Amino acid sequence: MSRSTIVHPYLVLAAVALFWAGNAVAGKLAAGHISPMLLTLLRWSFATLFVAPFALPHLRREWPEIRPRLAYLAILGIVGFASFNAIFYLAVTYTTAINVAIEQSAMPLVVFLANFILFRMRVTRLQIVGFSLTLIGVALTTSHGDLTTLFALDLNRGDALMVIAVLLYGGYTVALRSKPKIHWLSTIFVLSFASFLASIVYAGIEFAMGQTQLPDLQGGVAALYTAIFPSLFAQSLYIRGVEMIGPNRANLFINLVPVFGALLAVAIIGEKLHLYHVAALVCVLGGITLAERSARKRRA
Repeated sequence: MSRSTIVHPYLVLAAVALFWAGNAVAGKLAAGHISPMLLTLLRWSFATLFVAPFALPHLRREWPEIRPRLAYLAILGIVGFASFNAIFYLAVTYTTAINVAIEQSAMPLVVFLANFILFRMRVTRLQIVGFSLTLIGVALTTSHGDLTTLFALDLNRGDALMVIAVLLYGGYTVALRSKPKIHWLSTIFVLSFASFLASIVYAGIEFAMGQTQLPDLQGGVAALYTAIFPSLFAQSLYIRGVEMIGPNRANLFINLVPVFGALLAVAIIGEKLHLYHVAALVCVLGGITLAERSARKRRA
């Protein structure tokens, strides 16, 4: 195995983690400046418009392969893009950007369990240890350092919503393995357009409930950031990363999100980093190191 084949996917997936960490900060900055469902709608409206000129030539060429799987791709977009983000932005109005960033680290565990149950994908003992460390880190964050709240089911509303969001995106990651083998721009456009349509429904429900808040300048800038970096760049790179090293290994790099997210939240928003956050980050980094080292040894 050449050095480039090892380094390249790592850089791709590290960039994904950085952009997604910025999404947590942008979502927190948007709270109170634009309502969550409208933010989701603007994000996928912008993203679809931005990618359309580059994707349409590929889409026309690959339409015979896309058309039979259009419903499948639409479901991926609705679940992994629109629904995940809608719940994510709702969650961040009730909890901190650091919390939602760390809680995203549970995604590899969801992917691991789904792959094992559905496809009997083999894992090593060291990977199990790594996943377990990650789970401990997420539990510490979700419980705000008091694990007894987990047993009492006394969770912050935002943290509970993030658990639901994590389950959705974990399922989306597993389902990516069955997507048609088409150009990544075609994939992103179809998923983004499906997400845009679903977001119209979510924003409509928000409006009917009288919860819509139109964006001010800060809300608009946050929406623009989410459309370009977490949506187009990160989602495209993530799909490429899954293709390069597989869903189990690629999803592990989501564990870098809390590291970048904590640093950005402290530097940009001024959030306080608690001791339980530090303990959670240690568990998360230890988990990704052990699991990835085990995967590399097995591949070798």
